[in-house]
Amino acid sequence: MRKLTAEEISQLTAQGCKAQDWNRIEVKEGFNASNVMDVNFSGDVRLGVFDRSFELPGGVQVNSGIYHATIHNCEIGDNCHLYNIHNYIANYRIGHDTCIENVNAILVDGKTSFGNGVRVPVMNEGGGREIPIFDHLSASLAYILTLYRHRPHLIETLDKMIDDYAEQVSSTVGEIGDHVRILNCGSIKNVRIGSYAKIAGTSRLKNGTINSNEAAPVKLGSGVKCTDFIISSGVEILDSTIVDKCFVGQGCIFDKHYSAGESLFFSNCQGMHGEACAIFAGPYTVTHHKSTLLIAGMFSFLNAGSGSNQSNHMYKLGPIHQGVAERGAKTTSDSYLLWPSKIGAFSLVMGRHTHHADTAELPFSYLIENNSESYIVPGANLRTVGTIRDAQKWPKRDNRKDPNKLDFINFNLLSPYTVGKMWRGREVLLELKQIGGENTEVYGYKNCHIRNSSLNHGIGLYEIGIAKFLGNSLISRLQLKAAEAKTMEDIRRALTPENNIGLGDWIDLAGLLAPKSEVTRLMNDIEKGEMTWQDIQARLAEMHNKYYDYEWTWALDKLQYVWKCQLSEVTIEQLQNTVRSWKDAVVKLDQMVYDDARKEFDLNSQTGFGVDGDAAQQKKDFISVRGSFQSNPFVQAVKEHIKVKSALGDNILAQLNDIK
Repeated sequence: MRKLTAEEISQLTAQGCKAQDWNRIEVKEGFNASNVMDVNFSGDVRLGVFDRSFELPGGVQVNSGIYHATIHNCEIGDNCHLYNIHNYIANYRIGHDTCIENVNAILVDGKTSFGNGVRVPVMNEGGGREIPIFDHLSASLAYILTLYRHRPHLIETLDKMIDDYAEQVSSTVGEIGDHVRILNCGSIKNVRIGSYAKIAGTSRLKNGTINSNEAAPVKLGSGVKCTDFIISSGVEILDSTIVDKCFVGQGCIFDKHYSAGESLFFSNCQGMHGEACAIFAGPYTVTHHKSTLLIAGMFSFLNAGSGSNQSNHMYKLGPIHQGVAERGAKTTSDSYLLWPSKIGAFSLVMGRHTHHADTAELPFSYLIENNSESYIVPGANLRTVGTIRDAQKWPKRDNRKDPNKLDFINFNLLSPYTVGKMWRGREVLLELKQIGGENTEVYGYKNCHIRNSSLNHGIGLYEIGIAKFLGNSLISRLQLKAAEAKTMEDIRRALTPENNIGLGDWIDLAGLLAPKSEVTRLMNDIEKGEMTWQDIQARLAEMHNKYYDYEWTWALDKLQYVWKCQLSEVTIEQLQNTVRSWKDAVVKLDQMVYDDARKEFDLNSQTGFGVDGDAAQQKKDFISVRGSFQSNPFVQAVKEHIKVKSALGDNILAQLNDIK
């Protein structure tokens, strides 16, 4: 860098520029004063070279340079285009090839942490679970911070770690990265903006970080207002959305006047039209309807129907109640839950529930209102086409383009987490049957009711689900470790786990499935005060990467219970029976899904088609829009799945027949 020459100062003055002190302005060698017009400089200013042009939307070409602006204490990189800054830009380092046009003001006022360290009162508006947000917050770390308040030393250690990070990134100077576009915006105050961000028409941005990068740019659109925020890579926030005191995870999309306050959103969440207040939105929490409110709850893989609502107070001590909907829950249109409640994994909520339901031990269930009472249909969601379709679509809808992913997401529908709950759910149903008697018409369970027929069907469905998972795990292990096995000893060696990690209960840390023992070990290590956020992220990654090793340890323990013997005593016949049970379970579940899919093509589903014709025209119109049942891609996939899995079972059985 060098000082301006007398000729350059003279030229700039002639072009309408002014400076509080020309000696405090430095420029890069090659600087051309021709592209700086009508600019007021104050403080320390450093300018790059301006020798290229920009193409704006619509094909308009503009030169790099600074035009009609006030610049105070700024460093501006090469080939930037700054035009028509109505007030000023103050205390910023701006990267190269960045375009800023028609902006009211961009400034840093005093020392700021750019949203890092902001406390978010998630799940309880009255406080008690305040989470300090920061650039590298993962869903799993946030889960620990939110739900393990009964370990105060753990929380204090994590809070200090995040506060230390916030102090490290605090500055009196902001940053705007390379190749950024900021067009037609209001005020931007105390905001750090990463490279390749596209910000067009935002109303107000205050105290936050936009972690955009080339691989996963961030887009902010017209009318957007964000205050006290961290926005991760690959996020889109558009169309007058309001974000206040929030962390927004990678790949999230907010649009169509969505309103989000005091909440955490992690990977691939989507919010449109509706409202969120004090929620923990784990990966794939989705709400697309104007009348939907999510409040004071923890969700993940949620699909919220129109008019879904929850209450977190009872007009006594205020909004102090909270609820949990475990992974994969769905709410139908106009559903209602009175917090506190806990909804089991992959369950469907239908109707209004005012009795604090707890279905956590009965996953894959329907929770249905009947005459103001809550009824559970255990396991019913195992046999529905929607559950299978959801499990297939989530990996395909991963919007994260950033190679550095913050959240570790396990998409498995059946896992030690869900199957462990099915195992316990089967025991619960058998206990209810034993205590209440086999002929009881309706059983009571945790403020809900279960009909006799639903209870018996639920036991059968859970047994099918358990058999499918255990068989899946056994066959995967045999294929991986025992492809060349010749003797029973070879089989036993192949089936021996690497270690005992995986036994006992499992936890869903907002997308990451892991043994409770490993999570506890991590928390114990954090409490020693020697771990950084990078160390924690590495440990979480290790748990995620070793999932299948841990899964096999858990599955083998359950298989030994089924076999009624240890691995050292298991016989070929017992292994073959497990494979046969698996094959039978797969075919039964697929047939149930097949039959459920057929309902989408029955006469009732054709109502409203062919409106001006007869039944034949109705059918033709329906087929032209929806296609036929047999040609439906999902139906064909189910039929193929039955064929492939049946063949796999036969091959494994044949392989076991050759074992000596």
